Amino acid sequence: MQNSKLIAIAAFVSGTVALGSAVRADWTNFRGANYDGISNETGFVKEWKDPIPLVWERDIGSAFSSFAIVGDRLYTCGTSEDQQTLYCLNAKTGEVIWLNRFEPLFRDNFGDGTRATPTVAHGKVYVQGAKGKLICVDAETGKDVWSHQFNHMPQWGYSGSVLVEGDLAISSAGDNEGALIAFDRITGAMKWHTGSDPAGYSTPYPFTFNDKRYIVGFNGESAIVVEAKTGRQVLRIPWQTNYKVNAASPIFHDGHLFLTSGYDTGCGLFKLDVDGKDLVATEVWKGKVLMNKFQSCILYKGDLYSCDQKALACVDFKTGEEKWRVPRVKHGTLLLADDHLLLLTQSGRLQIAPVSPKGFEAITDAEILSGKCWTVSVLDDGKLYARNMSRVVCMDLTKKAEKPTE
Repeated sequence: MQNSKLIAIAAFVSGTVALGSAVRADWTNFRGANYDGISNETGFVKEWKDPIPLVWERDIGSAFSSFAIVGDRLYTCGTSEDQQTLYCLNAKTGEVIWLNRFEPLFRDNFGDGTRATPTVAHGKVYVQGAKGKLICVDAETGKDVWSHQFNHMPQWGYSGSVLVEGDLAISSAGDNEGALIAFDRITGAMKWHTGSDPAGYSTPYPFTFNDKRYIVGFNGESAIVVEAKTGRQVLRIPWQTNYKVNAASPIFHDGHLFLTSGYDTGCGLFKLDVDGKDLVATEVWKGKVLMNKFQSCILYKGDLYSCDQKALACVDFKTGEEKWRVPRVKHGTLLLADDHLLLLTQSGRLQIAPVSPKGFEAITDAEILSGKCWTVSVLDDGKLYARNMSRVVCMDLTKKAEKPTE
């Protein structure tokens, strides 16, 4: 009887602590721990008629960087004193804990500043500046640990985030510096580099196939697949896009690799097979049902959800069949949590809808930002972190604001 009481008390306490988050997991890198844009957050309020409570907001200067969140610390990039700047903020209050001005500002008509999202691993933060400086800093203090400079910047700046895979920090340098390049994550010593394609705008993407770990580099002219430990190239899929803009994250599922680009290139699915020590890719389908210039798709229960250069859409992963489309909703960012899609439109409206292959029916449509919003949001501990080019907001999705008593 006593044991039953203890179990009941423990269950109650556990449930109370976890309100708004089933099992809180740090969001340590671009698109989350599984590199898929899916959060394990549950219990947050999905339907809002009244304004969503604003917890805090802060102007940190221009950048496209999304967020990495570890404990109560939020890492992102902005601009300070005409420098690309890595910020560590208190996730609860928005106060600046430290900042590191690491590279001169990259200027562009579409928006100035860093494109990549910080990656946090083993007490270090890794980020690549738009002009090609890759830095590793101490997550606690922001002090420099090591850095490398790449010299083959694509037209709109280096944009891929750093992938930490085991003992390696992997990035894209481009051309003779390596379509993919790996460093010892602790010392910064180069471990391998492979390929000579120009740098694209995508983040290196890891996957496991036949019990072996691989990395996809979606570069300026191809998608290459390499062995994670050695960097040996095992597959190259030519992929030509205008201006060499291959930016959306590849997706691997059930032995198949999905690629998508904008500028009238489209998308395709390839079945992978082992061929000796290498891999071979067989085209399953290809078309223009999705054309993602820079926003990535989310794969959920066999369907791709995407906000590409033309519309918000749902497409069958295995067949390429379009299931639904909402026209004129383009370049928005998608996050999936608790069987709901969280869409931040490029004009700053948050729309929340049950995820369904039958259609998109928003139960929330609220303006939370203004200006250009091309950065994917992050949901952590019931709080939604979102930004435009310079302003970060933290919105409380755990409870509705109390109405004042008369």
